[in-house]
Amino acid sequence: MTRSIRLIADDYGLAPGVSSAILDLIERDRLTGTSCMTGFPEWEEAAARIGLFRRRAAVGLHLTLTDQIAVTGPSSLAPEGKLPRLASLALPVRRGRIDERDIHAELDTQYGRFVEALGGPPDYIDGHQHVHFLPVVRNWLLARFGESARKPALRGAPGLPGLDAAAKIAAIATLARGFNRSMQRAGFSVMTPLLGIYDWRQPEKFAPTLRAAIDNLPEQGVFMCHPGHVDETLRARDPMQGVREVEFAVLSSEGFGASLDRAGARVMDASA
Repeated sequence: MTRSIRLIADDYGLAPGVSSAILDLIERDRLTGTSCMTGFPEWEEAAARIGLFRRRAAVGLHLTLTDQIAVTGPSSLAPEGKLPRLASLALPVRRGRIDERDIHAELDTQYGRFVEALGGPPDYIDGHQHVHFLPVVRNWLLARFGESARKPALRGAPGLPGLDAAAKIAAIATLARGFNRSMQRAGFSVMTPLLGIYDWRQPEKFAPTLRAAIDNLPEQGVFMCHPGHVDETLRARDPMQGVREVEFAVLSSEGFGASLDRAGARVMDASA
């Protein structure tokens, strides 16, 4: 019996080169779907392109609270209009220096831009740099969807060991503590465990990380990846660059297809 694995590409909409690479992989049936960043000026054009694949790919919302320009402009979250670094986000929220209402307004706007451009809600929700695990974002998820009969699926916590990334996985697991249980109790479907975590400063780690996922990822889990082509927009917005080309090359390769065949696996389609 063929086993299905769920492969999700993060960061659709971050830059034209990233979006084009993800669409290419969807056309090749190498991805289950992709998570969209809706705050950039190119979003409407990017949404029109991914909208053509709604029956073929799961299309999610990639909540963004770090490093990029705030869609809602200056606020306690983004005093100069730019979202903070992850390390500068959680503690100020707990200490009250960032107003939770400003965070919820930013998330509401990103969600609204998704719905407006694609004509409906996202299939699932996750977070750039895993910000959906933060308590303030959990509160937003419960406030917006808690009473809804149709809730988006959520990306859950890491649950399996990675290759040479134990410290990184442990840090994410700490951030995600209690997330799966509390969200499932609230009626959300949670995709867990999360695989695909490695040190992206060592691009050679991606291929073995993917091979391990092919062998070990259960159907309810998810493997996240970040394929893309480097362009000037990406260079201006994100430090994760050349490794995206490596991920694209691996995912589009004949070797990846052969690995799936040997494991008796296939990439899950959007209907699953």
